[in-house]
Amino acid sequence: MMMISLKQAQQIIKDEIKKIKFHSDPKELYNPIIYFLDLGGKRIRPALTLLGCNLFSEFITPAINPALALEIFHNFTLIHDDIMDNANLRRGQQSVHLRWNNNVALLSGDAMCVKAYEFLGKTEGKYLNDVLEVFTQTALQVCEGQQFDMNFEERQTVTETEYLKMIELKTSVMFGACLKIGAITGGASAENANLLYDFGRNLGMAFQLQDDLLDVYGEESTLGKEIGKDIVSNKKTYLLIKALEISKGAQFESLKNWITVKKFDPEEKIKAIQLIYLSLGIKELTLRAIEKYYLKASEDLRKVSVSDDNKLELKNFLFSLRNRRY
Repeated sequence: MMMISLKQAQQIIKDEIKKIKFHSDPKELYNPIIYFLDLGGKRIRPALTLLGCNLFSEFITPAINPALALEIFHNFTLIHDDIMDNANLRRGQQSVHLRWNNNVALLSGDAMCVKAYEFLGKTEGKYLNDVLEVFTQTALQVCEGQQFDMNFEERQTVTETEYLKMIELKTSVMFGACLKIGAITGGASAENANLLYDFGRNLGMAFQLQDDLLDVYGEESTLGKEIGKDIVSNKKTYLLIKALEISKGAQFESLKNWITVKKFDPEEKIKAIQLIYLSLGIKELTLRAIEKYYLKASEDLRKVSVSDDNKLELKNFLFSLRNRRY
C-alpha cells in the first residue's frame, strides 16, 4: 500500500487551505481569517488525520474535508485563546485581537467555527455520523478545558491531577480526535480507531507538557511566541504546580511572593522563577512526566493491528516530538 509522509500530508493540507474561498465583504470579518490562516503553522493536526486514514487505506481523499474542518476549528480556538490570554504574538506575528481588536477577533473566530462545520458536513455519507460525533464531543471538551484553565487562574491551589485533566481536555483530545477521524475515514475497526485515539491523546499530553517546559527553557525565535509569558502571568503550568507542591520554607515563601506581588520587572521575575525551578529539579520532573506519556503513546500504537511498515510515519513523528530541543 502506498504510504504518504507527514511532510506530504502537511503539503496536501497547505494546498487545500489555499483553495478555500471567503467572501470579500465585510472585509473586517474575513480579512482576519485569511490573515490568520496565512500565518501557516505546521498543520500537524490535519496532517495526522490524513496519516490516520492512510494507516488503513491508500485512498486518503475521504479524510481531507474532515481534516480541514479540524484545522479551521483549531485555528478558531487559537484566536479566542489569544484574547483570553492577552497574547500579543502568534506564530511570530501579531495576534488577531492586537492587529484589529477584540470584537473583530471574536466574530472572525466565530465565523471560522461555522466554516469548520461546513467542511465537516462534506464528509462522505457513510462516515459522517461517526465523524460528527467525535468532532462535536471533542469541540465541547476543548471548551471545557479552556474554562478549567481560566478557573485555575482564580485559584491559589491546583493539583497535578486537576491540571493533567485540564490539558487532556484543552489539548490532547484534539490530537486523539484527528487520528480517530482519520482512522474512521480509512475504514478502520472501532477497536483500531480507539487505539489510535489513545495514541493521539497520550501524544497530546506529552506535547502540552513540553510546551510548558518550552515556555521556560525555549527560544522565542524558534517558537514564534514570547518566552516566560506563563511565568509572568502566573499561569498554572505543570512546572509551577510541581514547584508549589515540593518547595518548602524560604523557597516556598519566595515562590508565593513572586506569584502574589503586583508590581515587578518581568525579566527579573522570569530569572527568579527559573532559579527556583533549577534548585528543585523541576525540569527533570517534567521531562519524566513527558516520557511517561510518550511510552504510553508508543504502546497504544504498537497495539494497532496494521503492519509495522504502515506505522513507520507515526513512529517517526513520535520520535521527532520526543526529541524537541529545549
